[in-house]
Amino acid sequence: MKVLVFPDAATASAATAARIVARLHDNPRAVLGLATGGTMEPVYAALRRDLAGGPVAFTAFNLDEYVGLPADHPQSYASYMRAHFYDALGVPAAQTHLPRGDAPDPQAEADRYEAAIKAAGGIDLQLLGLGANGHIGFNEPISSLGSRTRVKTLARKTVNDNARFFRPGEEVPHQAITMGIATILEAREILLLTTGKTKSRAVAQMIEGPVSAICPASALQMHPRVTVLLDTASAADLSLREYYEIISKPGPDNPETL
Repeated sequence: MKVLVFPDAATASAATAARIVARLHDNPRAVLGLATGGTMEPVYAALRRDLAGGPVAFTAFNLDEYVGLPADHPQSYASYMRAHFYDALGVPAAQTHLPRGDAPDPQAEADRYEAAIKAAGGIDLQLLGLGANGHIGFNEPISSLGSRTRVKTLARKTVNDNARFFRPGEEVPHQAITMGIATILEAREILLLTTGKTKSRAVAQMIEGPVSAICPASALQMHPRVTVLLDTASAADLSLREYYEIISKPGPDNPETL
């Protein structure tokens, strides 16, 4: 696991976007795994700028979708992706994939989605955020580290954290279809971006704690190509923070940042 600490959230987000652009330059037809949420908004803003006018040949699979929300619901992740990324670049709908939140049989939809990822050849580059309780995708604590795409009941904290995106009085979904941890770990390369002091405890558990279902993100320690991009606030609880900051400094003698 490569851990890079940046001075602030803006710098960490820009570095994340730059790595995605570089992979698409190497392989324009790459299969991307994409994430949503407030942390990702500056990443997509940078990608809209840096990819504008170029070919749009990549295929994308999102991590998750709320059970019960149709794709045109303003708080669906399908709507989020169109608003923050796809519409601006004119990404053909056939190249974008999300679980269907309003499918009549959510688990059958989860199984279909897992099969679609495999049929596409798997994920080349997976983008992840991190929940304050250590979740990746919607794999809440005590999720099986061998889990596949499935229906997952959300923790109360996750529901409360997400309530800010919904109108007052609007019910926040309590379930989601999410890629499983084993599905995520099959990606050939993973980028995880997280910022802010509220994530610092989860960051420390993910990077320096034991591999455990209580912190689902800790499973990333077992992947051979993971880069974690942090700001100083989210890195605050790391025991080896000084070392991570050393390897984060760019320079010809430090290939860690390349």
